[in-house]
Amino acid sequence: MKLVELIAPCHFGLETVLKKEILDLGYEISQVEDGKVTFLGDMEAICCGNIFLRTAERILLKVGKIHAESFDELFEKTRALPWENYIPRDGKFWVAKATSIKSKLFSPSDIQSIMKKAMVERLKSYYGISWFEETGASYPVRVFLMKDEVTIGIDTSGISLHKRGYRLLTAKAPITETLAAALILLTPWKKERILVDPFCGSGTFPIEAAMMAANIAPGMNRSFLAESWTNLIPRKCWYDAVDEANDLVEDQIETDIQGYDIDGEIVKAARENARKAGVDHLIHFQRRPVSELNHPKKYGFVITNPPYGERIEEKSALPALYQEIGEAFGRLDCWSEYVITSYDQAERYIGRKADKNRKIYNGMLKTYYYQFLGPKPPGRKGQ
Repeated sequence: MKLVELIAPCHFGLETVLKKEILDLGYEISQVEDGKVTFLGDMEAICCGNIFLRTAERILLKVGKIHAESFDELFEKTRALPWENYIPRDGKFWVAKATSIKSKLFSPSDIQSIMKKAMVERLKSYYGISWFEETGASYPVRVFLMKDEVTIGIDTSGISLHKRGYRLLTAKAPITETLAAALILLTPWKKERILVDPFCGSGTFPIEAAMMAANIAPGMNRSFLAESWTNLIPRKCWYDAVDEANDLVEDQIETDIQGYDIDGEIVKAARENARKAGVDHLIHFQRRPVSELNHPKKYGFVITNPPYGERIEEKSALPALYQEIGEAFGRLDCWSEYVITSYDQAERYIGRKADKNRKIYNGMLKTYYYQFLGPKPPGRKGQ
C-alpha cells in the first residue's frame, strides 16, 4: 500500500510518550510538534493507530500543509489540494474544527466556511456535478493554524480515542483515559509490580494499568469513523487489526493493582467500569480514605489524581488533605509516588520536594506531574 502521513494529536507535554508508542508499532516518525506527532504508514496504519495507541487523542489522515495569510490565499491553496483522492462523490464532508495560534487568520468559523467552499469547488470540478447529496460516509476535516502554516487532516477516529467505551460512570473531576495511560507510561511500573491509586474515582488509573498488564488494546472494543471509508480502507484491514489485538490479550495473569476512594458509590462505579473493560478480576477496589493508605510490601507505585480544589469552597481543605498524602507516602517504604495536580502548594504540604516535576496541560488546565522516586528493587527475574 502507498504510504500516507498520519497526524496523532495528544496532550501538550506528552509528545515523547506518544512518539515511543508509534515507534513501538513499527512506524516512522516524520515530525513531532507541540500537541501532535506525525508519522508515516499505509492505510492499515489508520486501523492499527486507532486500535493500539493508548495516548493519541485521534488519528488524522493528512491531506496537506499550506501557508496562508489571507482568506483568498487560504481558499486557493485549499482548492488546489487533491480532495478527490479521499472524498467520494457521495461523501459527507465539512470542516469540523479549526484552531489558530499566532496566525493572521484567527476566526475559526470563517476559516471553516472558506475551506468548505474551496473543497466544494474542487470536487464540483472533478466530479462534474453542482450539488453534493452527501449521503455516504463522513469525512470531517480538522485544521491547525500555527504562525500562518495550515495543517489539514481528515479525522479517521470520530469519537475521541480517550473514549474507550468502558467508562460510563465518572467521578466529579475524572482524568481522561489517554492522559492516565500516558502518565502510567512515564513511570517504570511493570505488571509484576504493585500499583495503588488512593483517589481512584471512576477507576481510570487502575483500569488503564490493568489493560496494559493484560495487553488489551485500548480501541479493540469500539468503532471508528473510518470503518465506513471503503473507498480508502478495505474492511479486511480492520478485521486483521482486531484479530491481532485479540491474539495479544493475556488476561489470565496475576496482578496487584488497587484502587481506593473515600466515596463508596464511586468505588461501585469504578468496579462497574472495570467490568466493562474486562479487567475487574485484575483490580481490587475498596472504600478507604488516604489516611488509611498502607501496604506491607516494598517497592510499589502510587499513581494518583487527588482533588485540586478547583471550586473556591474546596481550597481550604487542601493543605490538610495533602499533609495526609505526605504522611501516607511516609508509611510506604521504598515506594515511588506520582501525583498529578494543579495545586501549586502540593510539595509544601506533602512535605517533600519532588525528584522530578513535569508540566502537563489537562485540557486548558495547567497541571504538574510530581514524581517522588523510590529506590529500585533488588534485581529479580521479571523485574
